[in-house]
Amino acid sequence: MKDSYSTVVKQSGFWWIGWIDEVPGVNCQEPTKQELIETLKVTLQEALEFNRREAREAAGQDFEEASIAV
Repeated sequence: MKDSYSTVVKQSGFWWIGWIDEVPGVNCQEPTKQELIETLKVTLQEALEFNRREAREAAGQDFEEASIAV
């Protein structure tokens, strides 16, 4: 699993909003920047675990796993 991801964060009114560049759908909103970063981390972990589980279920049985680097 990748160790770091890129985020886009900005303040919008009273809220901080942010996205993970590499994973569509991972976006959050919090009242402080620090809370936003923590929430993005948790949401990213949950999304990666969900995607991994979904891929394994779709593959069924007798599949192989491999690591790739880009």
